[in-house]
Amino acid sequence: MTEINRDAGKHMRVDVWLWTTRMFKTRNLATQACRGGHVQVDGQRVKAAQKVSIGQEVRVRKAGSEFIWKITGFIPTRMQASIAVQCYEDLTPPPDPALRGFVPRRDKGLGRPTKKDRREMEKFLGDMAKPQSRNRRD
Repeated sequence: MTEINRDAGKHMRVDVWLWTTRMFKTRNLATQACRGGHVQVDGQRVKAAQKVSIGQEVRVRKAGSEFIWKITGFIPTRMQASIAVQCYEDLTPPPDPALRGFVPRRDKGLGRPTKKDRREMEKFLGDMAKPQSRNRRD
């Protein structure tokens, strides 16, 4: 098992750190996010080759959300998620419930009948509930 490097003097490229800690699926996506200005280290936009060290705060905007992480360690390459999670502290605030949007709910009995309702109607009405074919010639 590979150890997590927690040496304060250790540095790593920000795009490599984002990739190894599984923030992005590929290193290329992490690099593109840096080029697009979606990655900030300690409040400053950074290029992909910017070196980061332990204790710095990384902010990433992706998919309409902003994520905030504090670097606590480095791993040499991309590893399983259980190890990657130990390399950062998640400082992302919980989402505001008011911004999540309204989920419409319908009252029972309104709208289309459920599958259970349909089966109960067919059981009650018997053959009368089964639809007749319109294209059938008798």
